[in-house]
Amino acid sequence: MPRHIAIVEDELAIAENYRDALVKQGYQVSIYNNRASALAAFALALPDLAIIDVGLEDEIEGGFDLCRELRQRSAELPIVFLTARESEFDVISGLRLGADDYLTKDISQAQMMVRIIALFRRVDAFKNPATQEDIIQQGPLTVNKERMTTLWREQAVELTVTEFWIIYVLAKKPGHVKNRQQLMDAANVVLDDNTITTHIKRLRKKFIAVDPQFTAIETVYGMGYRWKADSTA
Repeated sequence: MPRHIAIVEDELAIAENYRDALVKQGYQVSIYNNRASALAAFALALPDLAIIDVGLEDEIEGGFDLCRELRQRSAELPIVFLTARESEFDVISGLRLGADDYLTKDISQAQMMVRIIALFRRVDAFKNPATQEDIIQQGPLTVNKERMTTLWREQAVELTVTEFWIIYVLAKKPGHVKNRQQLMDAANVVLDDNTITTHIKRLRKKFIAVDPQFTAIETVYGMGYRWKADSTA
């Protein structure tokens, strides 16, 4: 069965252009022109990936609201913003709400396809049979690659696909510094430095919500980030 991609875009011509390109690649595509119609459809079944514009009809930030609502329903659903809004504030806002990627509409269709394929590749990686190497245990942290689950002190930490890969690569080799490029390579995504910083901030916030004493993700200034070796806090 082909993967189902939902496009939430209020400009029909633009949405149809994206749909035609995705259908040629073998995807099933649905178009929704506002948040309400998208939510009604998603209440019945979630897509395999959602592509969302920020402004939706008379809702200036309807896409942000939709992303927030989708994340409450699923931590694993790949979400991509595709919008004309390119300010740093908007990019950071979208990622803080849990989007896996933030693209602007000047991106080529070829580049967009590469990003979508990369997201699906990361999702597929979790469906492989689990091996001992797929489960990382570092003190209070347990990461299960197959199930795409993260536990801290036996409490679940809900992560997006991008966040999960960042934690996975950091925790796999505690004490080793990973620079931003290495984190992007691990997450199989192209992000700028500010975007990586935003993901790290979100990760810390999620762990701190579970454990206010959490300090396991260390910043090594001028170099990158590392998971604290033998971390218990």
